[in-house]
Amino acid sequence: MIAVLDYGIGNLRSAQKALEKAGADAVLVSDPASAAGATGVVLPGVGAFGRCMEALRSTGLDRVALDAIAAGTPFLGICVGMQMLYASSEESPGTDGLGVFDATVVRLPDGVKRPQMQWNVLVPSRPASALLDGLGPEPWVYFVHSFAPAPTADVVATCDYGGPVVAAVERGPLWATQFHPEKSGAVGARVLANFAKACS
Repeated sequence: MIAVLDYGIGNLRSAQKALEKAGADAVLVSDPASAAGATGVVLPGVGAFGRCMEALRSTGLDRVALDAIAAGTPFLGICVGMQMLYASSEESPGTDGLGVFDATVVRLPDGVKRPQMQWNVLVPSRPASALLDGLGPEPWVYFVHSFAPAPTADVVATCDYGGPVVAAVERGPLWATQFHPEKSGAVGARVLANFAKACS
């Protein structure tokens, strides 16, 4: 069972349905007890960093996320769900993120339209990645965001939007994407199938 953390913000059902279509047994989970025994955990997110962090903490699902990551359970963060894995965000000064990655989420570069709301091509930055397995040489995916994490050693793909923008990170079984796999057609479906396989 893959637990999709439902902390009351955004259309989380779309991520759940896309995972089911990819062959996963995905269940929306709104309280920590319901996540017990999950073989994978997904943290989706849309909207403002601060509001999402506040909602996540109010449900206690922040501990589910942190405990799963600490235990090495396959984990996938999506969009703001990826950003919440970082220490902080310029979008919401004074709000702490989960701090799994020691970096800050920053505003997209000056000179580009914000948000980036379009299809863009992934540029792999590692020769091998379980997250990106089977996506082909120039996979196109769908983005909707005005902020993105500062780069760290865990980056496996970027996109070009006024310069390189972090698009995906991978640290062992911990994966996260700034793009929306559930809105990215066959490429996104492959990412979710890769995650489902990692959870099996």
